[in-house]
Amino acid sequence: MSCINVTIWNEFRHEKHDEGIKKIYPDGIHNAIKNYLDKVDGLNVRTATLDEPEHGLTDEVINSTDVMLWWGHMAHGEVRDDIVNKVWNRVQKGMGLIVLHSGHASKIFQKITGTRSSDLKWREDGDIERLWVIDHNHPITQGIGDYIELPSEEVYGETFEIPTPDELLFISWFEGGEVFRSGLTYRRGNGKVFYFRPGHESVPTYHNPKILRVIENAVKWAAPLGYPDYPTGYVRPLSPVGGKIIK
Repeated sequence: MSCINVTIWNEFRHEKHDEGIKKIYPDGIHNAIKNYLDKVDGLNVRTATLDEPEHGLTDEVINSTDVMLWWGHMAHGEVRDDIVNKVWNRVQKGMGLIVLHSGHASKIFQKITGTRSSDLKWREDGDIERLWVIDHNHPITQGIGDYIELPSEEVYGETFEIPTPDELLFISWFEGGEVFRSGLTYRRGNGKVFYFRPGHESVPTYHNPKILRVIENAVKWAAPLGYPDYPTGYVRPLSPVGGKIIK
């Protein structure tokens, strides 16, 4: 694949209605991430938001996306089920999906996990967070070092009601004592899925170079190598069965 088509989907509500959050992300979380990814060779990046027609996720956008990033929080229930199903079907065919922070409670991530992935402990006390790298050999953790330290973040704590991930890449420790599985992957059909925990709207996490490097790495990892069109349904045998050639 010569160019990876990336769509960053953001609910884009907090940044419009809260002055403090607007100061941190004046153009929205989606554009903070886009401004970084635009500088990465080989990526073609666009954005989509909840209040656009069809949430910005028309058939044309979905079907031409190789990797989709998803951030949502206060309006998960407003996302149309038919559009969620279209995103799900595209993942099955090979599109990569990166779910960020409170996107764990989104319809699409709950469809991915098949569980109440919104169930976890949380608080907003501005704790220090350290994201410890568990697998230093994985493409997503390259260039990160042993850990990422964030001076202030929303706390998530176990138990996180998700199926056992295919790969566990980051575990978070918080100043108040909680731990959390903060970077993990799944395969669904031909698609690769990465959940990455940090990114509360009231702190400048998406301005942190290491957080953005993880997202860049994840986009490259999740990009499909191709969209195989393999046969399903009835097939004729390749050789005679019972001495007969079946036509």
